[in-house]
Amino acid sequence: MKFRSLALLATLLLGTAASAAPLKVATVAPEGSGWMREMRAGAAAIKQRTDGRVELKFYPAGVMGNNAAVIRKIKLGQLQGAAFTGAEASAVYPDAPIYGLPFLFRDYAEIDHVRATVDPLLRAGFAAKGMVAAGISGGGFAYLMGTRAIRTHEELRDAKVWTPQSDRISEVAFEAGGVSAIPLPLTDVYPGLQTGLIDTVANTFAGAIFFQWHTKVKHVVDLPLTYVVGYLLLDEKALARASEPDREIVLEEVQGAFDRIDQASRRENDAARATLAKLGVEFAVPTPVEATRWREIGDKAERELITAGEFTPATLNAIRSSLAALRAGQGTAR
Repeated sequence: MKFRSLALLATLLLGTAASAAPLKVATVAPEGSGWMREMRAGAAAIKQRTDGRVELKFYPAGVMGNNAAVIRKIKLGQLQGAAFTGAEASAVYPDAPIYGLPFLFRDYAEIDHVRATVDPLLRAGFAAKGMVAAGISGGGFAYLMGTRAIRTHEELRDAKVWTPQSDRISEVAFEAGGVSAIPLPLTDVYPGLQTGLIDTVANTFAGAIFFQWHTKVKHVVDLPLTYVVGYLLLDEKALARASEPDREIVLEEVQGAFDRIDQASRRENDAARATLAKLGVEFAVPTPVEATRWREIGDKAERELITAGEFTPATLNAIRSSLAALRAGQGTAR
């Protein structure tokens, strides 16, 4: 009986140790950033609410390597999760960047309306790939910006434009506009601007300051191109080692942190726009004719992506239906 009691105690202790192993999560966000502050707050809440049974350990500033390296480490069990942009997450689930279709949304009200319906579809898509989308958040609208003025789509053809690696939407959109873009990982963009390898980029206003690109760019095309979205993905098998109540706590706290990041990004982008203006960055608003031409290029890119089967029809239809219903109620059309 004593032996059985000791064996049972040993089993319980081993089980406790196993469940306490941290979930290692990679991100390119630097230490001290708003993203890291919110995620560390969420991680602290998870540890407290689970009495230390679940812990998230972050590896910031891209120390775990590029997107491909991070995904490989997750598959090998060296990492249990990572924060990805929509384009990066497309390597896991092709629909991940679908919110970033050119000129899809007009404002945040449309985004909030659509996401209420479509976020659950995206989570289901990731689940089918063995990953849990613990957090989904928006980073805001991305704009073209660069070291040179670009007032027309023809001028863009002569620019040295960066496109994120594995970003099919950007790749197809630039091709539709006759632009030969230069694919680079995110970490190579700043050196590329320094050396002149690239002179035009697309990002949110806050993102431009976040990555220090604002020290190089001097011009902005004042027309929102795409909506930037990010995910925190956790390996389903790794998360399944926790009890169901603990898993619910993880999902609740991570999405809570992402909700705060989502709202903060809107305020930060407004503030960042004002900061760029104070620094002398020129904001060039396209003429109505030129804006229509930009949107026509976006429509062409979208048709090509759909024809190529880049996105699940059900997900795209859900977005279109949700937008149509909202706009019909407002008395507007696409």
